[in-house]
Amino acid sequence: MSNRFRQELLEEEVLEDVKPEQKEKAEISRNFFTVLLTEGVISKEAASEMMPFIIFLAFLGMIYIGNRHFAEKNIREIDKLSKEVKELSWDFKTLKADLMLKSTQTEVARRVDTFGLKEPVEPPRKILVAEGELQVKK
Repeated sequence: MSNRFRQELLEEEVLEDVKPEQKEKAEISRNFFTVLLTEGVISKEAASEMMPFIIFLAFLGMIYIGNRHFAEKNIREIDKLSKEVKELSWDFKTLKADLMLKSTQTEVARRVDTFGLKEPVEPPRKILVAEGELQVKK
């Protein structure tokens, strides 16, 4: 019996020799995740075996996010280009209407009047040449 009593005293002395900071560290380190990884369903070995799969899932997630950003950028660019096409179409229609107006006979006559050109009032005359009168210079 004396040996048993002596052993109990030694264990108490060992516990007393341990600093209170070390006791707190031991208590703090026993959180949910450490308990789950050491004593729970998932062990450290199982977690390390699952690491490549977890990395693969993270990689797929990054690709998914990148693909979404790329698609949204393309949609914004398509929208911007479609607005630009509409503006250019409006410009084309405006310029075409102006050109049609400027190419009318009255508008052309009014513009060339400043150069001293006048619109003929009598119809053009037809010039007739006989077959023998035609001479071609070489």
